[in-house]
Amino acid sequence: MNDACLIVVDVQNDFMPGGALAVPRGDEVVPVINRIAARFASVVLTQDWHPRGHASFAPSHPGSKPFDTVRLSYGEQVLWPEHCVQDTSGAALHSDLDIPHAQLILRKGHHKEVDSYSAFLEADRVTPTGLGGYLRERGLKRLFLCGLATDFCVAWSALDARRAGFEATVLEPACRAIDLDGSLARAWAELAGAGVKRADAP
Repeated sequence: MNDACLIVVDVQNDFMPGGALAVPRGDEVVPVINRIAARFASVVLTQDWHPRGHASFAPSHPGSKPFDTVRLSYGEQVLWPEHCVQDTSGAALHSDLDIPHAQLILRKGHHKEVDSYSAFLEADRVTPTGLGGYLRERGLKRLFLCGLATDFCVAWSALDARRAGFEATVLEPACRAIDLDGSLARAWAELAGAGVKRADAP
């Protein structure tokens, strides 16, 4: 699989049970991802990496609470609990994630006024992360995505991978979802419509 790359999305402490923005059963993906990653020569890890007071945090908007929506300069934004704040234990990758051969850790969400779900584009849909160029320069054309959460950062990354001209497959057993008001079903429908494949194993 010389042209294949595994993209492991946001397997961080704050998305684990007990974390600030826990994904139900999020810890279950860690051993599955470790097994899958051993089969890939090329692996990219993403890491949510927010400055304190980030615009997507509910406490940054007085009178708001987590999961409310507000209008920011680039459109509607779901407000989240404070999570994955730079240099905190919550932002750290899960300690049992064992992928020493991963070549790149891509940090996203570090622009204070713009949220970021996708590994390719910030939520303003114009600011690139540089991942597309990295993959193209290395000749990596087939992307396999896993991690947290299926219906947000994994789905957005897979959709943007397709828009950027890559093949994209979401490895369902290695993902878990938030499923906020039906967001998981909507995400799978949108992924299918964009030509993203859904698989049990690479």
